[in-house]
Amino acid sequence: MYRFFSSAYKFGGIAGALSIIAFLTLSFFYPDPTNLNLVFGYVITPVAIFLAIKFFKEYSNTGYLSFAEGMSVGFVAYMLEAIISLVGIWLILLIHPDLFDQVKLSKLSVLANSKESIVAQVGENSFDMTLESIKNMIPWDIALNDALWKIIPGLFFTIIISIILRKNPN
Repeated sequence: MYRFFSSAYKFGGIAGALSIIAFLTLSFFYPDPTNLNLVFGYVITPVAIFLAIKFFKEYSNTGYLSFAEGMSVGFVAYMLEAIISLVGIWLILLIHPDLFDQVKLSKLSVLANSKESIVAQVGENSFDMTLESIKNMIPWDIALNDALWKIIPGLFFTIIISIILRKNPN
């Protein structure tokens, strides 16, 4: 089993650690590091998945890769990245409640500045529900959102990369 997933563990773990480091680094420069950390996730996730599948194919599977193997390795890589990122960001926000308050205030400010256009597009009820959900937000919500936005694109990238790298024995 380790042979099958060793590259997924390595690259998923590295990507998760880099996501935490990116969140910490961005928090020094921006009051709300969550949006830029999502962009970073869109870059690092496909790279980690590609490397995990490529290394599995070349070094553990003698140059062959079925679609199912690629999907399995990619799944482990992006899920591990998401879980590590989730736990890391959640712990950072618990340890530094002032950072969490900063993020929350930034999101409330963006919502208030965009009220007219949001109400015009989705209505007053949706705006009020969004405002209420941001007011009731806890650190877990931010960490979970980050993890979900690694899982959803991760699945998409895994499908594409598995198809591209697929090579079955003749």
